[in-house]
Order: sequence, then C-alpha cells, then structure tokens
Amino acid sequence: MKLEESSRGEVKVSRATAAAEHDHAGAWPAMVLILLAHARDGRHVHVMWPRSLQLRDLRGGKAKDSVYGGTSYGMCRCVVSPWTLMACHAKTQETRIEKVVVRRLCRQRSILTVNGQFPGPTIRASRGDVLVVNVRNHGDKNIVIHWHGVDQPRNPWSDGPEYVTQCPIQPGAAFAYRVILSQEEGTLWWHAHTGFDRATVHGAIVVLPKRGAAFPFAQSAAVEETPPIILGEWWRDDDANQLLEDTGRDVRPSDATTINGEPGDLFPCSTPGTVRVRVERGRTYLLRVINAGLTNDMFFAVAGHRLTVVATDARYAKPFPADHIMVASGQTVDALLHAAGGRYYMAARTFASNTNVDFNNSTATAILEYADASPAPPVFPAALPAVDERLLVTMAVNLLPCAAPNATSCAGPRGDRLAASLNNVSFQNPAAGDILGAYYRGAARGVYDADFPDEPPSRFNFTDPGIPAAGLVGPFTERGTRVKVLEHGAAVEVVFQDTAVLGTESHPMHLHGFSFYVVGRGLGNFDEGRDPAGYNLADPPRQNTVAVPKGGWAAIRFRATNPGVWFMHCHFDCHVVWGMDTVFIVKDGRNS
Repeated sequence: MKLEESSRGEVKVSRATAAAEHDHAGAWPAMVLILLAHARDGRHVHVMWPRSLQLRDLRGGKAKDSVYGGTSYGMCRCVVSPWTLMACHAKTQETRIEKVVVRRLCRQRSILTVNGQFPGPTIRASRGDVLVVNVRNHGDKNIVIHWHGVDQPRNPWSDGPEYVTQCPIQPGAAFAYRVILSQEEGTLWWHAHTGFDRATVHGAIVVLPKRGAAFPFAQSAAVEETPPIILGEWWRDDDANQLLEDTGRDVRPSDATTINGEPGDLFPCSTPGTVRVRVERGRTYLLRVINAGLTNDMFFAVAGHRLTVVATDARYAKPFPADHIMVASGQTVDALLHAAGGRYYMAARTFASNTNVDFNNSTATAILEYADASPAPPVFPAALPAVDERLLVTMAVNLLPCAAPNATSCAGPRGDRLAASLNNVSFQNPAAGDILGAYYRGAARGVYDADFPDEPPSRFNFTDPGIPAAGLVGPFTERGTRVKVLEHGAAVEVVFQDTAVLGTESHPMHLHGFSFYVVGRGLGNFDEGRDPAGYNLADPPRQNTVAVPKGGWAAIRFRATNPGVWFMHCHFDCHVVWGMDTVFIVKDGRNS
C-alpha cells in the first residue's frame, strides 16, 4: 500500500507501490513501502531501502541520499518499514490527538486524549489482522503511540518509543502506524510513549480468535464480554508535563486510582461518573483488565465473586481461580466471571512494594449490576530452547550527582538527582536522531554504544536491606545510551534482579517486540547454581510484562527471531524517565 497526504494534511491509504530489492530470510522482503511524508512543497516522498534511506523527487525522478533525523517534514524522516507491505487488506483507523476539558475530584483539567475520549477508543481486531492507524497530532506537544504487547514481526518502525524507533510526531503533523497482529490473541493496549502522556492517552486492544474459531476456554458455555476494565491514576492538579518538572525528585503520588477514567463513588464529586457494568444472572463473562497506571502495580477484585484467570498479555494460561488478581503496570489479565446475581463493587487498589516511598492508598470502585438483581487447557510449547545468551540484569533506583547551577533541579535525596539503572547503566535517549535509523544506516557513532553489560559491574548482596545505611554500595550511576546486540535466532535468558541500593521494590519489566516465557521467580539473590533447577520449563506463562518481586528475581526466555530495535524498560513511567531501560538490537536473518 502507499500512504499519501491529502490536501487537508490527512494521511490516507491508496494503492501499493513496490520495488524489487533485497530478499532476506526473516528480515527484508522484496517490496518497499513508500510514504508521502508531509512534504510542504508536495514533491517529495521517502523511500526506505534496506540499510539506507533515500529522498526521491517525483517530478524529476532523481534520488539522493537524505539525512535521517531531519525535521523539515515534521516526522524526522523516519516513517514506514519496507517490510510491512503485505498481501492482505489492512483495516484503517483514524485517530486525532487533542486536548479536552474533563472534571474529576471536583476540579476541571485540560488533558491530552485520542479522539476526545478518556480512556481512548478500543481497537477490536482478529488474530492475524493488519491495522493502519493514522495518528494526527492536534495537541500542543510531541507524541508517539506504542502498541503494547504487539510483537510487530519485522516491523520495529511502527513500534513507537521516541528516539528509539522513531522521532516524535510534532504538533500539526501525522504518522501512519502499521500494526501487525501475528500470534497475539486476547487483551493488549496502546498508549503514548512520551514522558507521562500515557496517563490519559491510552486505550484497549481486543484481539479476537481468527474468524470461525472460538476461545479455548469456552467449550461448555458461551462466554460474553464486558467492556475492557482499564485501571489508571489521576492527579487532581497536575498534568503530565508538570509531573515531569525537572527537579530531580520523585513524582508526587496520584490523588486517586481510577477504573475506566473514573475514581468511583468513594471520592468526592465522583458518584455520577462511577462506571457501571451490566450483566445477566447465570451467564459467564470475560473481563479484560488492563493496568495503565504510571507508577503502581494494582490489585483488582469483584466483591462476592471468584475469578478464573485464563490469559495474561494476550497469551492463554493454564486456568486458575483467584479471589483477587495483582496486575503489574503495563500488564493485562483476562479472567472469567460467572454471574450469580446481585449488585457488587469492583475495586482496584495500589500494591505498594516499597513502603519507604509515598504512595496513593485509595480504592477505585465500579459497580457490577445484574439485569435482574470445565475449560479446555491451552496448548503449551513442547519444550523451550537451550539458551545461547544469558544476562543477569540488576535493577536499581540511584542518584546522579548534582552538577546543575540551578539548585531547584537537584531536589532529590542528599541534594542530588534521582535516577534509575539496569546493571548500573542509566539509559538516556540519543542526542541526535534515533537508534533504529542509526543502526540500519550503519551510523552508530555518536548515537549509541553496543556494549550493554551482560551482568552487573560488581557482585554483592543485592537485596540486603542494610545497603543504604551501611554505605557499602554507592548510590550513584552513570548515564549512557548502551544497547545489547543479539544474533538472529538466539535463545535468550534474562534474569532480572531487584536491588536495595535505595530500597527494594517490585518492578514491572516490559519488552517490546516479543512475548517471553516466565520460567522462574524467587526471593532474595538469584543463585545460578541452584535456582534454574526449579524453572518451569513444561508450561510457563507467556507474557510481555513480568512483575519482578520486591527483593527478588524473575527469569524470562525468548528466541530473538524478530529483527529490529526493541526497547526494554520498567513500566513505572518515572523509572523509564530516570533511565531503567535498555535496547535489544536483533540482527537480520541470513540471506535466502
């Protein structure tokens, strides 16, 4: 397909234009997608070729090298993947980033939204569908959208994180994302990936089974759906930009937890907006629960009902019953509810793993209202691959020395700035361009260093609560844009290890571009001689976000078969901004 700009500045889909070129297995197919990238004079399009970017003049027919990262077209000249042209019918959806005024907790606030909705619109599709989402930025700041949990096979160009796979969409500009649904089936979500904008710019993605197929857990009884249940946070006075005020201190706790954007009737001025979910007695409902909170994991429960968890992160799990569920930030859980009758609260509340940090201890509510007042197991992998690459990755909240002349920017502990790190590397966005473009141009110098460490720089008792007081381990870290390069097809194991550098805490770690198997968890320090013997290699859950226990560890495995540049980060947004991130670069496959 070709995406072109109309006279009104909208991006639209028209016929395909292709060029025969490289044919890499697992990487570059033989077709190239062309995008008219907001050329002010109407003359230029950008053609992305394997490992190069060209700027083509349609009138003169001449081609010349372009500089990746330019801003004259409002989109940093990095827009569409050459591998996303597919012989299928793409569903096109139009979205508009805009500000609206809403009233919560007795006060009005102007917030950034998609199509004026908070939460944003739900995208419904079927497994294997391809979506083209045209995002037009009518807001007052740069924005990007991430399709959380969508693997985007061979399509990192539409993954979304700013300066990692694209330059942000500037006000007045537009960007056409191609969202490729491959193996995902269940509940995912989309959200802004700039600063704290996902506080209000987010929505659900519902991926249904292929047409004609049924849920694997619904053989004996029909399963109906409720609207997605999105857990979030609300700040009464501050918008996302103010939350990131450059002071170096921690983010102020939210004033309320929300369910589908509403705090519920335990909060002032909130009863009329309380969410109500209507069900009928005797029927079974599928609840799709998403934690869109910026800073907290959350508990969720329905009074008087036991839930049956059937999936996490759009991957089916072995069903199990639960009176309540804990949903990590960024995670999704699908659960069945059998409607017995009555009127009950649904409630969400913060799971605070670090009690040394202030947190929002409120409870959000919604109401389950009745109209009148044996599942099949999923298919699991036969075996997980032997491991080619092992990484032990420590997670820490750290400090950066105060070097700024303005003391207001150093309001963190000890008069320094709060930071966060993986293996004591505090990630920072590149100063010029983005990592994806630099990698495929072979121009890494000055953009990133391919030397992210496979293990922490020193070994110590990572989870000893006495570390901060004893001063045996320094709290300081160093900034850097350091990435890890993986061979195509490598079987990778990553063990995430919490540390007590400035206090232990549970961290929801999210990997773009992949679903992984969570093969093990434990408390204390990971013991590589003992703990792998207890791994679940028979039927591990498959997720894209893993909650690493407070003062503990979690082990994941995945096979690096999705070439491109993929962001990995804690899903607490303050930790993302502080640097608890890195990037995996997966090499292209072999030539066919």
